[in-house]
Amino acid sequence: MPTAVPLEVWIATIIGLVLIVVLDLLVIARRDHAVTVKDATRWVVFYVALAVAFGVGMLVLGPGHTGGEFFAGYITEYSLSVDNLFVFVIIMTRFAVPAIAQDKVLYIGIVLSLLMRAVFIFAGAAAISAASWTFYIFGAFLIYTAVRLVLEGENDEDDFQEGALLRGLQRALPLTPEYSADKLVVQRDGRRMLTPLVIVIVAIGVANVVFALDSIPAIFGLTNDPYVVLTANAFALMGLRQLYFLIGGLLERIIYLNLGLSVILGFIGVKLIIEALHGSGLAHLGSIEIPEIGILPSLGFIVATLAVTAVASLAKPPPDVSAS
Repeated sequence: MPTAVPLEVWIATIIGLVLIVVLDLLVIARRDHAVTVKDATRWVVFYVALAVAFGVGMLVLGPGHTGGEFFAGYITEYSLSVDNLFVFVIIMTRFAVPAIAQDKVLYIGIVLSLLMRAVFIFAGAAAISAASWTFYIFGAFLIYTAVRLVLEGENDEDDFQEGALLRGLQRALPLTPEYSADKLVVQRDGRRMLTPLVIVIVAIGVANVVFALDSIPAIFGLTNDPYVVLTANAFALMGLRQLYFLIGGLLERIIYLNLGLSVILGFIGVKLIIEALHGSGLAHLGSIEIPEIGILPSLGFIVATLAVTAVASLAKPPPDVSAS
């Protein structure tokens, strides 16, 4: 796998990420109230600052363009994650999760999905290292995903369906019919039983893995280094939970999010195919030179697209509910 990061840095980074996850767990364990906007704001600022500090460290100390690749990857993963938040809202609403339990559910679900994403990341890096034509597959898939996002339009409740896995678990597990605050396991008539929070955690984890099918190929279009891919995903996912509580009410206002994300995915898909062509020794199509797209232009394009998406969405007046 192509990485210039030494083993000791890998080990130190993984230890640091584990410590952050443990810190999160301690905060959740001590909190005796539902997450407030103030709580969420403080933690979103903390996680974004942490990611920025890490990226600056890579710019200063990292080899080559890894710093720029990290920022491009982190912004892409974080923006794709915002689309995921809408599905989280649907899951929480459909399962009627108590407010006091939502933080714990998201925490466990996201940590599990981070572990599963790590498997995807190393598998993807190994595939790219073994065969450069993997870029063609990733690029075509991203372009397909971009077209699908445009055709599907805005997010709605059909974006989440209870699959066979969830239905099977609901039949097979000893579940209580109701929640018990934020407890996962309770005693009922001398028998240990699980609460429906377990099903919700599985739903969150599965949703995150499905989202990775888009986001992992996308970030490999910006960097081939598994260290950058892993850390960008980790920082994006760790800040995702707090972002859910901060902007959950604003999600319906970001009406052009799918359109903006489709533009970004399409751009990265084209970039991947161009890199595959150059890797195959094809620098020209007839007399036309195939341009290479560097990481700084890519970063600028992603940021500009997200900015236009956000401004255009918020500039459009919300629908007049009273008129309906």
